[in-house]
Amino acid sequence: MDYQGKQVVIIGLGLTGLSCVDFFLSRGVVPRVMDTRVSPPGLDKLPGHIERYLGGLNETWLMEADLIVASPGIALSTPVLCDAAEAGVEIVGDIELFCREAQAPIVAITGSNGKSTVTTLVGEMARAAGWAVGVGGNIGLPALALLKQESQLYVLELSSFQLETTRSLHAAAATILNVTEDHTNRYPLGLQQYRAAKLRIYEHANVCIVNADDALTMPIRGADPRCLSFGVDVGDYHLNRQQGEVWLRVKGERVLNTREIKLTGQHNYTNALAALALADAVGIPRASALTALTTFTGLPHRFQLVMDGKGVRWVNDSKATNVGSTEAALNGLHLDGTLHLLLGGDGKSADFSPLQHYLQGDRIRLYCFGRDGAQLAALRPEIADQTETMEQAMRLIAGRVRSGDMVLLSPACASLDQFRSFEHRGDEFARLARELG
Repeated sequence: MDYQGKQVVIIGLGLTGLSCVDFFLSRGVVPRVMDTRVSPPGLDKLPGHIERYLGGLNETWLMEADLIVASPGIALSTPVLCDAAEAGVEIVGDIELFCREAQAPIVAITGSNGKSTVTTLVGEMARAAGWAVGVGGNIGLPALALLKQESQLYVLELSSFQLETTRSLHAAAATILNVTEDHTNRYPLGLQQYRAAKLRIYEHANVCIVNADDALTMPIRGADPRCLSFGVDVGDYHLNRQQGEVWLRVKGERVLNTREIKLTGQHNYTNALAALALADAVGIPRASALTALTTFTGLPHRFQLVMDGKGVRWVNDSKATNVGSTEAALNGLHLDGTLHLLLGGDGKSADFSPLQHYLQGDRIRLYCFGRDGAQLAALRPEIADQTETMEQAMRLIAGRVRSGDMVLLSPACASLDQFRSFEHRGDEFARLARELG
């Protein structure tokens, strides 16, 4: 694409915005930048000659533009963007810019939960094969930064917001891992509107990897010869239980005993299946993919064992910022003792009732905190304690745990009511677990 002579406006700074600025400057185009924040991250790294507008959106600039590069954080339904689109201004995101330039095959991964783990795992599989691989997008490096390195393969984590402004993605292999209610404030028409954004990942894809246990991950047009599936009990890639052991099985062939995988939990075993399917689809040697599965220890804040003392396991799943992610953590969880489950934060107007199914029995206690703590405690009040903060809840738990128990932070909520980020919440959990355990 030739952007010479185009009036380009970038909305949103931060790492991604700076990567967009760098992209255009390297092509001899000086963009304008605006951000709704008065002091956005990365402002100190913005070259001095770049015009900037802070603390809002400059409607005049937007209507004068030939091209608007919008941050995923700004909704396309924002009135001034609607006006610009109606006036014929092209609106894209950084992923669209990347896809126009990329010269290597792309593995594209989205889903409500598990996408960072699967993205990282596919990258590790490629590295185990000795491939030069660029991993980024919604995780780690902004996609445009990956263009600076020679790569045989790109592996991109993509959010629904990023997919909304992407038209030129032709993925060698693409997956929607799962679709559960999330971002209800951004998708007022509900789950199907959110799903429609996710489904864009399959457009022009060579191979589509679908979740056999989640019909919402499948293309709307029905039977699609491009599709392969993964699932717990069914699918081209599925789990096989034999004599008390669980294997990864591909098209009838057992390929790896889960005892050799460092990831734990049924949801992580299905993540492993999805990653294996994607790796197979783009020709990563199977032996290299299996090697990566036996060495990958997982990502921080995603069902991460942070303390194991006195027979009690303390597990940090702070990345579980929605109900579906907490359901995934609880599904198939087997314990010798009691589960002490920490729930709470900002639920983003979500419906918590799907969790009730997992909160039955007499070997579970709930500890609910933060903005929506009362609503979560109401799911099963007879086993729930409500505290203002997570720390208060953990000090309560510390006096009750016994050998064989698990303390699990899988909050089903965003963290920003009490923490800077889900990482900050997870780090605090880990610090307190080491102190109390």
